[in-house]
Amino acid sequence: MPRQRLRLEGSTLTSTVARLLAVLFGAALAWYGAMVVLLAFKVSPDFVNGISGYRTAFDYLSGLTSGDISSSDRLTVAIVAGVLGLLALALIWLGRPRPHLARHEVRVAETDHGITEIQPRAMERAVEAAALEHPAVVGARARYGDEAIALSVTAGGAADLVTTLNEVEDRAHQSLQRHQLDLGRVDVTLAGYSSTNGRELQ
Repeated sequence: MPRQRLRLEGSTLTSTVARLLAVLFGAALAWYGAMVVLLAFKVSPDFVNGISGYRTAFDYLSGLTSGDISSSDRLTVAIVAGVLGLLALALIWLGRPRPHLARHEVRVAETDHGITEIQPRAMERAVEAAALEHPAVVGARARYGDEAIALSVTAGGAADLVTTLNEVEDRAHQSLQRHQLDLGRVDVTLAGYSSTNGRELQ
Protein backbone atom coordinates (compact mmCIF):
# COMPACT_ATOMS: atom_id res chain seq x y z
CA MET A 1 0.00 0.00 0.00
CA PRO A 2 1.52 3.39 -0.96
CA ARG A 3 2.38 5.73 1.87
CA GLN A 4 0.31 8.85 2.30
CA ARG A 5 1.76 12.29 2.83
CA LEU A 6 0.75 14.11 6.01
CA ARG A 7 0.44 17.88 6.19
CA LEU A 8 0.45 19.85 9.43
CA GLU A 9 -1.85 22.82 9.78
CA GLY A 10 -1.47 25.57 12.36
CA SER A 11 -3.22 28.75 13.34
CA THR A 12 -2.59 32.00 11.46
CA LEU A 13 -3.23 33.97 14.66
CA THR A 14 -0.64 31.93 16.56
CA SER A 15 1.94 32.41 13.81
CA THR A 16 1.29 36.17 13.72
CA VAL A 17 1.62 36.54 17.50
CA ALA A 18 4.78 34.41 17.51
CA ARG A 19 6.36 36.54 14.78
CA LEU A 20 5.38 39.74 16.60
CA LEU A 21 6.91 38.52 19.86
CA ALA A 22 10.06 37.43 18.03
CA VAL A 23 10.36 40.88 16.41
CA LEU A 24 9.88 42.66 19.75
CA PHE A 25 12.36 40.39 21.53
CA GLY A 26 14.89 40.83 18.73
CA ALA A 27 14.48 44.60 18.78
CA ALA A 28 15.05 44.65 22.55
CA LEU A 29 18.18 42.54 22.22
CA ALA A 30 19.51 44.74 19.42
CA TRP A 31 18.80 47.94 21.40
CA TYR A 32 20.45 46.87 24.62
CA GLY A 33 23.22 45.18 22.69
CA ALA A 34 23.93 48.58 21.18
CA MET A 35 24.04 50.05 24.70
CA VAL A 36 26.65 47.46 25.70
CA VAL A 37 28.71 48.36 22.64
CA LEU A 38 28.54 52.06 23.56
CA LEU A 39 29.71 51.30 27.10
CA ALA A 40 32.51 49.14 25.72
CA PHE A 41 33.71 52.07 23.62
CA LYS A 42 33.91 54.24 26.77
CA VAL A 43 30.83 56.31 26.04
CA SER A 44 29.67 58.19 29.13
CA PRO A 45 27.43 55.96 31.33
CA ASP A 46 25.23 59.00 32.03
CA PHE A 47 24.61 59.41 28.30
CA VAL A 48 23.83 55.70 27.85
CA ASN A 49 21.50 55.77 30.86
CA GLY A 50 19.80 58.85 29.46
CA ILE A 51 18.82 57.09 26.21
CA SER A 52 18.16 53.63 27.65
CA GLY A 53 17.28 54.12 31.31
CA TYR A 54 19.01 50.86 32.25
CA ARG A 55 20.61 52.20 35.44
CA THR A 56 17.53 54.13 36.52
CA ALA A 57 15.37 51.02 36.14
CA PHE A 58 17.92 48.87 37.96
CA ASP A 59 18.20 51.28 40.89
CA TYR A 60 14.44 51.56 41.17
CA LEU A 61 13.83 47.81 41.11
CA SER A 62 16.70 46.97 43.43
CA GLY A 63 15.46 49.53 45.97
CA LEU A 64 11.96 48.10 46.22
CA THR A 65 10.88 46.47 49.49
CA SER A 66 7.78 44.52 50.46
CA GLY A 67 6.32 47.66 52.04
CA ASP A 68 6.47 49.48 48.69
CA ILE A 69 4.01 47.01 47.11
CA SER A 70 0.40 47.56 48.14
CA SER A 71 -2.48 45.13 48.02
CA SER A 72 -3.89 46.82 44.92
CA ASP A 73 -0.51 46.34 43.19
CA ARG A 74 -0.56 42.63 44.01
CA LEU A 75 -4.15 42.32 42.77
CA THR A 76 -3.30 44.10 39.52
CA VAL A 77 -0.29 41.84 38.93
CA ALA A 78 -2.40 38.76 39.68
CA ILE A 79 -5.12 39.83 37.22
CA VAL A 80 -2.59 40.61 34.47
CA ALA A 81 -0.81 37.31 35.08
CA GLY A 82 -4.11 35.43 34.89
CA VAL A 83 -5.09 37.12 31.62
CA LEU A 84 -1.68 36.43 30.09
CA GLY A 85 -1.89 32.81 31.25
CA LEU A 86 -5.30 32.34 29.63
CA LEU A 87 -4.05 34.00 26.45
CA ALA A 88 -1.03 31.69 26.39
CA LEU A 89 -3.27 28.63 26.83
CA ALA A 90 -5.51 29.82 24.00
CA LEU A 91 -2.54 30.31 21.68
CA ILE A 92 -1.16 26.88 22.60
CA TRP A 93 -4.53 25.31 21.81
CA LEU A 94 -4.80 27.13 18.48
CA GLY A 95 -1.21 26.35 17.57
CA ARG A 96 -1.38 22.61 18.18
CA PRO A 97 -0.48 20.60 15.05
CA ARG A 98 -3.43 19.14 13.19
CA PRO A 99 -2.18 16.53 10.71
CA HIS A 100 -4.32 15.50 7.77
CA LEU A 101 -3.79 13.50 4.63
CA ALA A 102 -2.56 15.64 1.74
CA ARG A 103 -4.07 13.21 -0.78
CA HIS A 104 -7.48 11.72 -0.20
CA GLU A 105 -10.47 10.51 -2.15
CA VAL A 106 -13.03 13.05 -3.31
CA ARG A 107 -16.62 12.17 -2.43
CA VAL A 108 -18.90 13.12 -5.32
CA ALA A 109 -22.16 11.45 -4.27
CA GLU A 110 -23.73 9.73 -1.29
CA THR A 111 -27.04 7.88 -1.44
CA ASP A 112 -28.83 5.18 0.49
CA HIS A 113 -27.18 2.61 -1.78
CA GLY A 114 -23.61 3.73 -1.16
CA ILE A 115 -20.94 6.36 -1.67
CA THR A 116 -19.25 7.43 -4.90
CA GLU A 117 -15.63 8.50 -4.51
CA ILE A 118 -12.92 9.46 -6.99
CA GLN A 119 -9.32 8.47 -6.40
CA PRO A 120 -6.72 11.29 -6.59
CA ARG A 121 -4.91 9.65 -9.50
CA ALA A 122 -8.07 9.68 -11.59
CA MET A 123 -8.37 13.46 -11.20
CA GLU A 124 -4.67 13.88 -11.94
CA ARG A 125 -4.96 11.82 -15.12
CA ALA A 126 -7.97 13.85 -16.28
CA VAL A 127 -6.02 17.09 -15.88
CA GLU A 128 -2.87 15.67 -17.48
CA ALA A 129 -4.81 14.39 -20.49
CA ALA A 130 -6.48 17.77 -20.96
CA ALA A 131 -3.11 19.54 -20.80
CA LEU A 132 -1.52 17.16 -23.33
CA GLU A 133 -4.31 17.90 -25.79
CA HIS A 134 -2.89 21.41 -26.14
CA PRO A 135 -0.66 21.53 -29.26
CA ALA A 136 2.09 23.47 -27.44
CA VAL A 137 2.39 21.02 -24.52
CA VAL A 138 4.69 18.00 -24.77
CA GLY A 139 4.61 16.88 -21.15
CA ALA A 140 2.34 17.20 -18.12
CA ARG A 141 2.37 15.96 -14.56
CA ALA A 142 -0.36 16.63 -11.99
CA ARG A 143 -0.42 16.22 -8.22
CA TYR A 144 -3.56 16.50 -6.10
CA GLY A 145 -3.43 17.80 -2.55
CA ASP A 146 -5.09 20.34 -0.24
CA GLU A 147 -8.22 20.56 -2.39
CA ALA A 148 -6.21 21.69 -5.43
CA ILE A 149 -4.20 20.21 -8.27
CA ALA A 150 -0.66 21.33 -9.00
CA LEU A 151 -0.03 20.86 -12.71
CA SER A 152 3.50 21.04 -14.12
CA VAL A 153 3.75 21.25 -17.91
CA THR A 154 6.56 21.12 -20.43
CA ALA A 155 5.98 23.37 -23.44
CA GLY A 156 7.06 22.59 -26.96
CA GLY A 157 8.67 26.00 -27.41
CA ALA A 158 9.51 29.21 -25.63
CA ALA A 159 7.13 31.42 -27.62
CA ASP A 160 3.96 32.80 -26.00
CA LEU A 161 4.29 30.75 -22.82
CA VAL A 162 1.85 32.89 -20.84
CA THR A 163 -0.95 32.23 -23.31
CA THR A 164 -0.12 28.53 -23.29
CA LEU A 165 -0.30 28.31 -19.51
CA ASN A 166 -3.61 30.18 -19.40
CA GLU A 167 -5.11 27.92 -22.06
CA VAL A 168 -3.85 24.81 -20.24
CA GLU A 169 -5.48 26.01 -17.03
CA ASP A 170 -8.79 26.56 -18.87
CA ARG A 171 -8.58 23.08 -20.41
CA ALA A 172 -7.90 21.55 -17.00
CA HIS A 173 -10.96 23.22 -15.47
CA GLN A 174 -13.11 22.19 -18.43
CA SER A 175 -11.97 18.59 -18.06
CA LEU A 176 -12.85 18.55 -14.36
CA GLN A 177 -16.25 20.08 -15.03
CA ARG A 178 -16.88 17.56 -17.81
CA HIS A 179 -16.23 14.77 -15.33
CA GLN A 180 -18.41 16.53 -12.72
CA LEU A 181 -15.50 17.09 -10.34
CA ASP A 182 -16.00 20.26 -8.35
CA LEU A 183 -12.39 21.23 -7.57
CA GLY A 184 -11.70 24.85 -6.77
CA ARG A 185 -8.14 25.43 -7.96
CA VAL A 186 -5.65 24.24 -10.56
CA ASP A 187 -2.17 25.71 -10.24
CA VAL A 188 -0.26 25.51 -13.52
CA THR A 189 3.53 25.75 -13.45
CA LEU A 190 5.97 25.73 -16.35
CA ALA A 191 8.42 22.92 -15.60
CA GLY A 192 10.45 23.42 -18.80
CA TYR A 193 10.27 23.66 -22.55
CA SER A 194 11.75 21.78 -25.47
CA SER A 195 14.26 23.68 -27.57
CA THR A 196 14.45 23.54 -31.34
CA ASN A 197 17.22 20.90 -31.24
CA GLY A 198 15.01 18.54 -29.24
CA ARG A 199 16.55 19.06 -25.82
CA GLU A 200 14.31 19.70 -22.87
CA LEU A 201 15.23 22.81 -20.87
CA GLN A 202 14.21 23.26 -17.24
